[in-house]
Amino acid sequence: MQKLILIVAALAASPALAADGPFVSLRNSNFIVLLAFIAFVGILLFLKVPAKLGALLDNRAALIKAELEEARLLREEAKTILASYERKQKEMMEQSERIVAAAKEEALSAAQQAKADLKASIARRLAAAEERIASAEAAAVREVRERAVDVAIAAAGDVLTKQMSAETTAASIDEAIAQVEAKLH
Repeated sequence: MQKLILIVAALAASPALAADGPFVSLRNSNFIVLLAFIAFVGILLFLKVPAKLGALLDNRAALIKAELEEARLLREEAKTILASYERKQKEMMEQSERIVAAAKEEALSAAQQAKADLKASIARRLAAAEERIASAEAAAVREVRERAVDVAIAAAGDVLTKQMSAETTAASIDEAIAQVEAKLH
């Protein structure tokens, strides 16, 4: 590094050689500037300024490298967290879709159950109504028959009383009693 600085300093001093008059003279300002520059470079080299600058630059490079490594680690961590959140979001979406599907299925099942219950209720009411109608119809038929029997008995009684005499009536009653006794015993 020191040799490089000396070469650069020598090349930088080359314009000084283009001045008029003897170069190596204290009256030549270019020579004085060259001596001051060489002294300055010498002091810098003696104080090890280039090594200190190199160490500072190396420290800065190491710091930048550490920051880059930390940034890389943070980026990887952020990617991991992002992937985790995306996975969780996907799981939540799937779970919400399952919940919606289950709710739809449950609603459909409840609707079908309500429909079946309604049909059963209608069938029960219809059966009860038909039973009441049949009962009323049977009661009406029974009442009509009873009325017809009463009318027939009354008519038969009228016919028999007109056609029968007292003797035939007594004989008929005796015959009917005999038939009843025969059937009961």
